[in-house]
Amino acid sequence: MTAYLVTGGAGFIGSHIVEELVRRGERVRVLDNFQTGKRENLAPFLKSIELAEADIRDRDACLDAVRGMDVVLHQAALASVPRSVKDPLQSHEVNVTGTLNLLDAARREGVRRFVFASSSSVYGDDPGLPKVEGREGRTLSPYAVNKAACERYCQVFHLVYGLETVCLRYFNIFGPRQDPFSQYAAVIPLFIQSYLQGRPPVIFGDGEQSRDFTYVSNVVQANLLAAEAPAAPGQVYNIGCGERTTVGLLAGLIGDILGSSLRPAHEPVRAGDVRHSLADISKARKELDYDPRIGFREGLERTVRWHQDKERPA
Repeated sequence: MTAYLVTGGAGFIGSHIVEELVRRGERVRVLDNFQTGKRENLAPFLKSIELAEADIRDRDACLDAVRGMDVVLHQAALASVPRSVKDPLQSHEVNVTGTLNLLDAARREGVRRFVFASSSSVYGDDPGLPKVEGREGRTLSPYAVNKAACERYCQVFHLVYGLETVCLRYFNIFGPRQDPFSQYAAVIPLFIQSYLQGRPPVIFGDGEQSRDFTYVSNVVQANLLAAEAPAAPGQVYNIGCGERTTVGLLAGLIGDILGSSLRPAHEPVRAGDVRHSLADISKARKELDYDPRIGFREGLERTVRWHQDKERPA
């Protein structure tokens, strides 16, 4: 049995990782301050996990949380480009200082491997498609700077202290439990809720911007592979599906699934948003044995059904 610490384990991605680890019978500890995570996400697993309610900005709490753990799967973050533009200091404190606290705690307490949730935002204004590890442009938001800095810290902790660190660059993850009601909600839950409530979904820009939308179970797979793959320490990997979908097409697909004829509304482009994003996942396929099993359309249908079920009265 392996002992895993999942930071941000009450969040969208973290809770899916926790669910799979519990299913596998592993020892699981969750560190979360519930600023953005939800207790209801952990409710089905509470009897099977240890819960540490604390903030990753607290160094002592980080030391306590990693003690006795084999692997840290670090998902905790303030994960929003617009939020980072509005409040860059808080973004830095949570995303960079919090990660550094955990890295230092992990190397002090003898953690075997540390898997960090990075972001495709680190590619910034690099015009090339698909995005390839090692070919990054200028970062376009404080959030992207946060993630790029944390990747460097992970690599330095591997080089200097021998801590096995792995960075996973997530490409627009979606699925059940993603909060549609946050001020900084992601596009897919926002669009679904707009249609369900009879409102036109809002597209920032012309709708031709594109993303590599990736269903959450693929990311769970990537984290658990990264925790064990022999070639992974010190490396950075793209985690996506290798498929590109425009935001306009996304809105149309969700409307089709829900049988809605509403047409999207358009507002100005937001600061910090990249125009196009598509993952080259060949390195992850080769070195992690990563294979995204749930495609975009199937994942979208599953996600829409989940939101519909949440809307239905009990």
